[in-house]
Amino acid sequence: MKISFILLASFMLFVSCSQEQKKQPNFIVFIADDAAWNDCGPYGNLKIKTPNINKLGEEGLVFDNAFLTTSSCSPSRCSILTGRYPHSTGAPELHQKLPHNQVLFAGELQKVGYYTAVAGKYHIGDPRAEFDSIYGGGPSGCENWMRAIKNRPKDKPFFLWLAAIDPHRDYQPNTIPEPHTLDQITVPPYLADNDSTRKDLGMYYDEISRLDSYLGQVMQELKVQGVDENTLVIYMTDNGRPFPRCKTRMYDSGIKTPFIVRWPEKLTKGRTDALVSSIDIAPTFCELAGAEKSETFQGISFVPVFNNYEAETRDYIAGEHNWHDYQAFERAVRNKNFLYIRNTFPELNASPPADAVRSITYQEMIRLHEKNELNENQLDCFEIPRVAVELYDVVNDPYQLKNLVFDSRYAKELLKMEKLLDDWKNMYNDTIQGSPTPDKFDRWTGDRL
Repeated sequence: MKISFILLASFMLFVSCSQEQKKQPNFIVFIADDAAWNDCGPYGNLKIKTPNINKLGEEGLVFDNAFLTTSSCSPSRCSILTGRYPHSTGAPELHQKLPHNQVLFAGELQKVGYYTAVAGKYHIGDPRAEFDSIYGGGPSGCENWMRAIKNRPKDKPFFLWLAAIDPHRDYQPNTIPEPHTLDQITVPPYLADNDSTRKDLGMYYDEISRLDSYLGQVMQELKVQGVDENTLVIYMTDNGRPFPRCKTRMYDSGIKTPFIVRWPEKLTKGRTDALVSSIDIAPTFCELAGAEKSETFQGISFVPVFNNYEAETRDYIAGEHNWHDYQAFERAVRNKNFLYIRNTFPELNASPPADAVRSITYQEMIRLHEKNELNENQLDCFEIPRVAVELYDVVNDPYQLKNLVFDSRYAKELLKMEKLLDDWKNMYNDTIQGSPTPDKFDRWTGDRL
């Protein structure tokens, strides 16, 4: 009798352990719209009001080398959800609809029992069956985040794509109760430091803070529902801040993303410098959920980094700049030491997006440029023609301001990075279309043509 009891207890323990091993995590991706990687506390901006994002950083794993495949709204989102480079999704340019033959990782999660929902900015085209529920959003894009998490079926694991519109332009004053003041603003060296820029950045900060408040509500609701421990949360952005030399560009100010992963059941607090691309989310989530990794995925799972924060899953990342208001075709590869950029149309100036062209920041920069009052770090958008090839030492030049292409000391690195890009283009069949999409806005006023 005693032996039978011991055997029964052992069997129940085995069953319990097996069920625990098979327990699927929940997933939430908080994705900002146009927030720079370093405009929050975990990445060094201690003046901006992001207490909830800061808490994620205090409790989770902070990635210091996470990158997007493009710094352009809808192409970036399509790329993340398909796990493919923009030119491979069928929607590489702004506002193009994602073709229905493209595989979304949300659909792969559905196949293994997940409930999937998007709330906020959709921006990938037609409604898709891979999302069980699609909620819109108001001015911030975050207004229905709580509805999405409260209305989910409680008997299924879930994936929520919580997509803000904040901090996308246009900006309005007083979007938060205590707006940022001019003395709280950090102005990067490639922007003119004046009241116009600081006012503009302040309203941009305010919208990030508004997003942060909604993020905090969702994190609290996870605790209320008792699913906090086994929910993997990511905070990231879709592209850089909507300012000159940021959004749409291949510099860190364009394609680098905040990337904070919190998963209390599996991850302890820490930082990692492992290189990660936004297309790596698709295979990572599928692996953790026990779903098939679609053969269409071009990303690499970063699950090994969860097991060892010093692990490496890739040697480099690649980025694209395709049409976004203006004709463009740039490609970039970046590792931990160097960034290499190739520009197909150097005869065209590096205009920021049309809404940023219309901004008080850029219009003031145009005025200062006409008076020869900008310094050499602030001339990037005004150079015609531009240099067709760029190489930067990202360790010693974090803002990528000193082009090393013509420095003979870096000839070896230049050849190495050039070959890396060529090999990537061949591997992923990246070619320019015969008739590039032309400008649809004026490059100096931002007016629609």
